[in-house]
Amino acid sequence: MNSAHIATAFDRDLESAQALVMRMGGLVETALLDAAEALDARDEDLAARVRAGDAAIDALEDQINSECARLIALRGPTAGDLRTVLTVMKIAAALERAGDYAKNLAKRTAILSQMPQVPGASGSIRRLARAVVQMLTDALDAYIRRDVKLAEDVRQRDRDVDQMYNSIFREFLTHMMEDPRNIGPCMHLHFIAKNIERVGDHATSVAEQVIYLVTGAMPGDDRPKVDSTTGIAARG
Repeated sequence: MNSAHIATAFDRDLESAQALVMRMGGLVETALLDAAEALDARDEDLAARVRAGDAAIDALEDQINSECARLIALRGPTAGDLRTVLTVMKIAAALERAGDYAKNLAKRTAILSQMPQVPGASGSIRRLARAVVQMLTDALDAYIRRDVKLAEDVRQRDRDVDQMYNSIFREFLTHMMEDPRNIGPCMHLHFIAKNIERVGDHATSVAEQVIYLVTGAMPGDDRPKVDSTTGIAARG
């Protein structure tokens, strides 16, 4: 009876932590889409809300980590259950980083609002953001359903996101060569595109954690990557 009671308490606590992960994922998805919308519409108020909303994402990660640490300390999970708890923490870390990238996108909206518009750029950014958000949504669905096939599909889609990013990068190079006035805005837009592409990497990390959780092993092959750009880092 005592063992069954402990198992029930563990399951209940784990469900609570998983619910927080899904809430966190929803906030990150909204932040990414809103940041892309703010850029497209040059909406500085919406961009400011995205930046402010990052605090809630960070707070959820802290709460998830605290609950998981308490689970480990008080419930003494078995090997399989411990793997689940560690997966929850790793997914939360990936989501927190994705939230940071959304905030970085929003930070550049005010700057770009004062610069000439680059034809077609904001539409390309929004398409890339939608593709990455769909990856993130599916990765979280795969986690809830313990769906290895869907997780592997997300993992393979990272190649498509890389190809979209490469195409955008070449598009920006063309604009910069055609008109030197485009150099400033295109550099900012490149950083934004690279940040979004890196969110795709974090969605892939979530999918790989699902595969690890279900199978007990990380994928044996290298990630499918197609990055033909110069590899300029995108920060802050």
